[in-house]
Order: sequence, then C-alpha cells, then structure tokens
Amino acid sequence: MSQFSFDVSIEDFETKVLAPAQDVPVVIDFWAPWCEPCKVLKPMLEKLAEEYAGRFLLAMVDSDANPELAQHFGVRSIPSVKVLFQGQLVDEFNGALPEGQLREFLDRIALPAGPGGNLREEAAALVTEGKLEEALAKLVEASKAKPDDQAVQLDAIDVLMQLGRNDEAQQLLAGEFAQEAERANALRARLALAAGAADTAELEAKLAANPADHATRLDLSRAYAAQSRFREAFEAALEVVIRDRAFGEGAGRKAILQLFEALGGSEQYDDLIREFRRKMSAALN
Repeated sequence: MSQFSFDVSIEDFETKVLAPAQDVPVVIDFWAPWCEPCKVLKPMLEKLAEEYAGRFLLAMVDSDANPELAQHFGVRSIPSVKVLFQGQLVDEFNGALPEGQLREFLDRIALPAGPGGNLREEAAALVTEGKLEEALAKLVEASKAKPDDQAVQLDAIDVLMQLGRNDEAQQLLAGEFAQEAERANALRARLALAAGAADTAELEAKLAANPADHATRLDLSRAYAAQSRFREAFEAALEVVIRDRAFGEGAGRKAILQLFEALGGSEQYDDLIREFRRKMSAALN
C-alpha cells in the first residue's frame, strides 16, 4: 500500500474514492483472493500506480468482502476495472491485460505528465518529425529513469533499426521481453527482413526488362523492406499474388504475411497493415 494505491471497503469508499475522484482519476480494481487473473493484474496495477506517481490513484476492492460495491458497479466477472473521475464512470475493462495494453489504457485516463515527465511521448513526437538521434537520446534517458520499462527499451530498438544500427538492435533483442513479447517478436521479424538488403536499382532494372520475373519481384520486395520502404515492399509482393498466386507455393502471400508479422508490433504501421490485408483478401477472392 502507498499514497497512490490502497485497499478500499464500503465503509471508506466515499473518503478514499469519491472525494479524490473529483480531482484525479481513480482506478478501481475489483478482485478476489481466489481469482488467478487478479494475481497477475493487481501487482501490475500497483507497480504502475507508483510509476505514474499520482497521475491516477488505484483503489483495490475485494469483491467478495464488498458485494454491495461490486453490485453497484455492475461487476459480473473479475478482475474488473472501473475508472471514476469528476463524478463519472469514464472508462473500464474486464480481465487481465498485458502490460503494454494496460499502459495504453492508463495513458488515456491519467492526468497529463508534468513538464518533461513523459520522455517516451516526447521521443515518439521526435520520431514523427524524423529526428531519430534526438528521439534515441530521449529514450536512453527514459530507460535510465525506468530500467524495467520494456516498452521504452523496444522503442529504442525500433529507433536503432530506423537508423540502420541493426547490430546494436540485434544485441538488445537477444534479451527476454516477457511483458512485451509480441512486439519484441515483431521487431525480430523486421530485423530478419533487414538481412535482405540488396541493390534496389539493379533489381528494378531487371524487373523492367522482364515484368513476369516473379522471383526478382519478390527479391525487390525484400530489398525494399530492408530499407524500411514498407509500402513498396507490400506492393511488390502483392503484385506477385495478383499475377500468379500459386508461384513458389504461394510465395507472394507468404511474403506479405511476413511483412504483417514484422510490422504488427508498431502502431505507426496499423493503417498500412489494414490496407494491405484488404488488398490481399481482394486478390485472393
């Protein structure tokens, strides 16, 4: 228990939850001692409450001991998380979330960080502006402040790859990322794509001389991916699917699926992935 996370019962709910919720979001975690998913979510919420340092408060309610509160909030299964702010229920979810998704949820409801308080967001803004070296410096600073934050570590690896510093990225990805396993695997897949580096101009010329050369078109797709030219990589692989879906035992489709895997852990590519999922589906149907 701390100033940011505490147990709550029906007797002290008004003073510990309703009153503070006028000024700061209060995350209410309904749990029970017998609930296995609760044993995963509860300590994670407690850790993040400390990390966010007052940007939200965590109130933990034993639903077995406080059935009136659980009933009042419509709790039908646990863990169940509700967020109160300024007299309103502003957000909620049920079940245990991975830490990455939990952070996204908390970032939506938490009070803004103080000046310079969210280095990860500052780094993301710098990446958008193309200031990769500055973004990497911010992430290094953030990692020193929160050495156990795997999301920050993977952000830094992503930026290293965009800078072409793949050896450093590969060395860092050799570690375990249990809390961010899906994204770590996606970055490993993208790093594998980078091994397909080749002279795109030479491949483009070869393909121009023989547009039916599907093997060269797939080589070009891999070369584009190695240069982080992912739209062009998708387009080249999709063209193989459109021209001959059976080529190389479905090699065009497999190349697209590999790109989905490699980019799937990063929000910045979500729209691109959705676009080419639709296009591949249309090409195959």
